Amino acid sequence: MIHLRGMTWDHPRGVLPLEAASEAFKKQHPGIEISWDARSLHDFEAYPLERLAETYDFIMIDHPHIGAAVGHDVLVPLNDWISEAYLEDQRRSSVGLSHDSYSWNGKQWALAADAAAQVSAYREDLLERHHFKVPSTWEEVRLLARELPEEQKLGLPLLPVHAFASFVTLSAQLSGGSFWKEGAELQPEIGAEALSRLQELAPYLHQSSFSMDPIGMSDLMASTDQIAYVPLIYGYSNYARRGFASHLLRYADIPSDTGLPRGSMIGGVGIAVSNRCRHIRAAVEYVQLVAGGTFQRTTYVTSGGQPGHRSAWTDEAANELTHHFFRDTLRTLDLGYVRPRFDGYIAFQEQAGAIIREALLTGCGDPAQLVLELNRMLLEYSSARERRIK
Repeated sequence: MIHLRGMTWDHPRGVLPLEAASEAFKKQHPGIEISWDARSLHDFEAYPLERLAETYDFIMIDHPHIGAAVGHDVLVPLNDWISEAYLEDQRRSSVGLSHDSYSWNGKQWALAADAAAQVSAYREDLLERHHFKVPSTWEEVRLLARELPEEQKLGLPLLPVHAFASFVTLSAQLSGGSFWKEGAELQPEIGAEALSRLQELAPYLHQSSFSMDPIGMSDLMASTDQIAYVPLIYGYSNYARRGFASHLLRYADIPSDTGLPRGSMIGGVGIAVSNRCRHIRAAVEYVQLVAGGTFQRTTYVTSGGQPGHRSAWTDEAANELTHHFFRDTLRTLDLGYVRPRFDGYIAFQEQAGAIIREALLTGCGDPAQLVLELNRMLLEYSSARERRIK
């Protein structure tokens, strides 16, 4: 009996579809057992892949880890094991830039099993109760923030990584997508404007925003009437499914002043194979099952997953199950923004997010000076990477 192990993140979206895939794979390959462990969302976003690769055959990864993973030689290049026809289907069927986000140095290091980006979330019942519509522009967001009753607030996940995500999304949107390219500095004027907009919203936010990630905020929003609307949050289709939580969440494109919901910092999850795996061929077969269109738009969705294959996002049954989560946010994902993926980015993202969160929490700090500080920090992390290479 071959036993392969994988590491994912601790949420039904991250665990249940992979366990369902393991059951399906075992029916095809009775001699292969695949089990999954789970870690917190923060560990998923920050934990070094090179340490996980020592223990696990599969790793569910966030695409900004790719540079470090390739630099430390911890993943199997899937091009060497998967047919070009299969990979071409993955490219054509990508939701936005999800597939390409796992490409690096001419190789494909993971398949986009799960697609996500910052979208907006709302409680339809609360907005309708007070005759508010879902904002589509940032001016409408500001107006809603001022007019919501005292017992209901706007939310915005502001633990460091997510404070940074909202900063980057706004910056990418304001710049038309050209805010920050691999190897370049943040554009000071654009970054300062994005920080100013976040600072303007901060006084209207539910106080728990400053201590929450998207899962915590979604749980609060779905279990109480305290949060009516969140303009930027990584979407979880689970909360748009009847019976998952006390209250149903609905999702929409992110606000935009141009009519195009451009710039959302894409997230999602790729499934990768560790180069320590002793049964690579079997592992790669499983990866192809998980990311394949047929499984993605059927069992992956019905098991609580948020698929990465485009056919699932346009599937009528998947949209009926999730109150049209996929249809209502697809444009935002298609216009999304890919973060830099250099070796050292993960540490920079965490530290930069902590600075942004503190500025929003205290209401202090000149936005232009904060962006200059972020650029100094970016140079330090980039220089450290160059020193490691030499």
